[in-house]
Amino acid sequence: MEGGARSPGARPALRRCIAVDPDVFAAEHWSRRPLLSTAAELGGTFTDLLSLEAVDELLSTRGLRTPFLRIAKDGAVVDAKRFTSPQGAGAEVADQVSSDAVLRLFAEGSTVVLQGLHRLWPPLIDFAGQLAADLGHPTQVNAYVTPPSSRGFSPHYDVHDVFVLQVAGEKHWTIHEPVLPDPLRTQPWTDRAAEVAAAAERPPVIDAVLRPGDALYLPRGYLHSAVALGEISAHLTVGVHSVTRWGAVESALDLVRTLAADDPALRGSLPLGVDLADPAATTEDVAAVLSGLQRWIGEVDPAAVADALRARTWAQVRPAPVSPLAQSAAVAALDGETVLRVRPLLRAQLREPVGDRVALVAGRRTHDLPASTHAALAALLAAGELKVGDLPGLDADDQLTLARRLVTESIALVPDARADAPARTGGHDGGHDAVGG
Repeated sequence: MEGGARSPGARPALRRCIAVDPDVFAAEHWSRRPLLSTAAELGGTFTDLLSLEAVDELLSTRGLRTPFLRIAKDGAVVDAKRFTSPQGAGAEVADQVSSDAVLRLFAEGSTVVLQGLHRLWPPLIDFAGQLAADLGHPTQVNAYVTPPSSRGFSPHYDVHDVFVLQVAGEKHWTIHEPVLPDPLRTQPWTDRAAEVAAAAERPPVIDAVLRPGDALYLPRGYLHSAVALGEISAHLTVGVHSVTRWGAVESALDLVRTLAADDPALRGSLPLGVDLADPAATTEDVAAVLSGLQRWIGEVDPAAVADALRARTWAQVRPAPVSPLAQSAAVAALDGETVLRVRPLLRAQLREPVGDRVALVAGRRTHDLPASTHAALAALLAAGELKVGDLPGLDADDQLTLARRLVTESIALVPDARADAPARTGGHDGGHDAVGG
């Protein structure tokens, strides 16, 4: 049983990025071919996610540090020492962004790259989290701000899918077919620089100017480059870290490695004095190893591979942020009328009880709870929101004890909690062992 992860029917963030139905996008474009969607088709802009004024705020007053900022010119990355410095008394950290240095570099034609905005800027924290839930794949967000008539990076490909969302100005994009379809993270474009340069000379598959409110989807591997036109241009690049079959391969090999370590034949030493420079000297040993690994591959449980892949993916996805002070105050004030809400965008899975315990997988953590809480947890995950007093299968004290744990562990939140809320007095402090675990 899962809860708090997705809303497949709505997919509100994805719909902002594509001018076709999500089912059509899934069948015809996802990981297959690009899609250009115009502002007229999408019916809006992206300035609520980021604006040029917001970029100035980030660069000037937010104490930004590297690596949240990169600067590039003529296809090369500028040394961070050219735009970072200590920022005065009480802020001597040396890698803080210097706004005056950024101004000089930008005026000289450099592109500003704000990285990791899904961790910095509240509208993009929400958007990136929802898009990850819509897609089922982790996301990240960078912003590229380019001075007029400047090119930030030479033609290249990314090892993740991207949505390009034009925020301000105009940018001329040129897209070419991949030289390597579906590249892995271990296969960057720099390993094929000559092929990429040659492919960029061929006729493009998309040659278009993106204007504010336009969006472009590119599967990983498609070559792309962009040039700003006439005025300052800014776009968001939403990177989608696709969960791939290769990820399942890596998970399976991790399990094989664990299983095979129990095989005495595979742990044996090679002969004394073996000459590793002579392939013939290890032929029999290598053959025995490959044969042994094949046997162990047959022992791998596909469900275990799927669970390992799930764990790897969920570890990369952040649920909605919590307010530590407000939620701590809410824990102190819990009563039967308090509403609990499953933490937005939290990937959660409630396992079936084993003996007197039950496991609740929530994001990157697994919580061990008494089996007596199974019905209450299942009801909360299914409904998304319940009053403490409506948690089924528990008495009033155990309802409060479970609620405290869920909020303290950031599995559930108390909506509209405030840090200055008065604590409830005269309540039950300890909780039964049956629920407290």
